[in-house]
Amino acid sequence: MGDMVRAEAVSKRYGNKQVLREVDFKVEEGKIVGLLGPNGAGKTTFIRIMNGVIRADSGVVSIMDMNPLSHGDEIRGNSGIVTESAGLYHQMSGRENLEFFAVLYGVKDMGIISRLLDLFELTEHEGALAGSYSTGMKKRLSLAKALLHEPKLLFLDEPTNGLDPDGIKMVLSYLKQYNQETGTTILICSHVLHQLENICDSFAFLENGTIVEQGSIEELERKYFKEITVKVATDFLPAGKSFMGYSWESAGDESLLVKIPSRDAVPELLREVLKKHNVYGVEMVNNDLESIYFKVRENARK
Repeated sequence: MGDMVRAEAVSKRYGNKQVLREVDFKVEEGKIVGLLGPNGAGKTTFIRIMNGVIRADSGVVSIMDMNPLSHGDEIRGNSGIVTESAGLYHQMSGRENLEFFAVLYGVKDMGIISRLLDLFELTEHEGALAGSYSTGMKKRLSLAKALLHEPKLLFLDEPTNGLDPDGIKMVLSYLKQYNQETGTTILICSHVLHQLENICDSFAFLENGTIVEQGSIEELERKYFKEITVKVATDFLPAGKSFMGYSWESAGDESLLVKIPSRDAVPELLREVLKKHNVYGVEMVNNDLESIYFKVRENARK
């Protein structure tokens, strides 16, 4: 598969403020990519450039092998976007909203409306006014709206803002399911890292207007952690201060904290323990996306 999105040396300035600076970025077709960074980092500006809504001062952008400035309508016709403002008509019902936008988008298979209402668990609420929907329901309806024309690419700008924990989990699981079923490429912009750890295939970190790092969590882990800590729930207590050459300490709850060079060492470690002892659970410690993010930021400041 090729790159669905590609940006090279993209810069954008508003007056005296440099919003984007020499941004290099890519999204492989069929993948879910998280574009992460604090509020004000330039994520929304970058999305607008990729959609051809605003012009970059310099650099090259390619979306589906097209230039957003010269093929903006074609790109928008093959992509969907969900921003913090849902863009719904509150005086119309959920179904009426989807019917209206389906006509606007030139959708030929109107049966997709029922399928999307079902996917996002809105069928029993389809006759209620969108203005009466909860925040989570409005977010799900706006996602359904963005998917009406079965886009090849989906842009999501802070898709979980305003949702409670259950709503966040629900929306993200829908997106993962939709990606797996359709192969739709999804770009999620967010400042909330932990929510995206288990849904994205790779991550890009936007810091001070530029991409300072991009890769899968495994690639980033190998680059930024010389060793990782594994918590092993077991009835085994090694003698001495090391086991298989790895230092360890007791977690105080019938678990061991073992420091290993990378996750590649986990299978061998477990095989050795299991020769004579039981293992009840294994988890990585302090190598989550947030830990990686702070390592990336620290490295970017050097």
